[in-house]
Amino acid sequence: MSNITSIVGGCIAIIVGLLGLVNWWVDFIVVLKGSIPALLVLGGIISLAAGISEIKETSKTKRRTK
Repeated sequence: MSNITSIVGGCIAIIVGLLGLVNWWVDFIVVLKGSIPALLVLGGIISLAAGISEIKETSKTKRRTK
Protein backbone atom coordinates (compact mmCIF):
# COMPACT_ATOMS: atom_id res chain seq x y z
CA MET A 1 0.00 0.00 0.00
CA SER A 2 2.87 2.36 0.75
CA ASN A 3 4.38 1.90 -2.73
CA ILE A 4 1.09 2.86 -4.39
CA THR A 5 0.85 5.96 -2.20
CA SER A 6 4.37 6.98 -3.17
CA ILE A 7 3.63 6.53 -6.88
CA VAL A 8 0.37 8.50 -6.69
CA GLY A 9 2.03 11.23 -4.64
CA GLY A 10 4.89 11.42 -7.14
CA CYS A 11 2.49 11.72 -10.06
CA ILE A 12 0.53 14.46 -8.32
CA ALA A 13 3.76 16.33 -7.55
CA ILE A 14 4.85 16.08 -11.20
CA ILE A 15 1.50 17.38 -12.47
CA VAL A 16 1.40 20.27 -9.97
CA GLY A 17 5.03 21.09 -10.75
CA LEU A 18 4.42 21.15 -14.50
CA LEU A 19 1.33 23.34 -14.06
CA GLY A 20 3.32 25.71 -11.89
CA LEU A 21 6.14 25.80 -14.41
CA VAL A 22 3.73 26.63 -17.24
CA ASN A 23 1.86 29.29 -15.25
CA TRP A 24 4.96 30.94 -13.77
CA TRP A 25 7.45 30.44 -16.62
CA VAL A 26 8.62 34.07 -16.62
CA ASP A 27 9.17 34.02 -12.86
CA PHE A 28 11.04 30.72 -13.17
CA ILE A 29 13.38 32.22 -15.77
CA VAL A 30 14.03 35.25 -13.52
CA VAL A 31 14.96 32.97 -10.62
CA LEU A 32 17.11 30.83 -12.91
CA LYS A 33 18.93 33.90 -14.23
CA GLY A 34 19.57 35.04 -10.67
CA SER A 35 20.74 31.70 -9.37
CA ILE A 36 23.20 30.80 -12.14
CA PRO A 37 25.77 33.50 -11.26
CA ALA A 38 25.48 32.65 -7.57
CA LEU A 39 26.07 28.96 -8.31
CA LEU A 40 29.05 29.83 -10.52
CA VAL A 41 30.61 31.88 -7.71
CA LEU A 42 29.99 29.08 -5.22
CA GLY A 43 31.44 26.50 -7.59
CA GLY A 44 34.49 28.70 -8.17
CA ILE A 45 35.08 29.05 -4.45
CA ILE A 46 34.84 25.29 -3.96
CA SER A 47 37.20 24.68 -6.89
CA LEU A 48 39.68 27.23 -5.54
CA ALA A 49 39.59 25.65 -2.09
CA ALA A 50 40.12 22.18 -3.58
CA GLY A 51 43.08 23.41 -5.64
CA ILE A 52 44.72 25.10 -2.65
CA SER A 53 44.15 21.99 -0.54
CA GLU A 54 45.77 19.81 -3.20
CA ILE A 55 48.78 22.11 -3.44
CA LYS A 56 49.20 21.96 0.35
CA GLU A 57 48.88 18.17 0.32
CA THR A 58 51.47 17.85 -2.46
CA SER A 59 53.80 20.14 -0.54
CA LYS A 60 53.45 18.00 2.61
CA THR A 61 54.11 14.83 0.62
CA LYS A 62 57.29 16.26 -0.89
CA ARG A 63 58.55 17.30 2.55
CA ARG A 64 57.96 13.81 3.96
CA THR A 65 59.90 12.09 1.18
CA LYS A 66 63.01 14.23 1.67
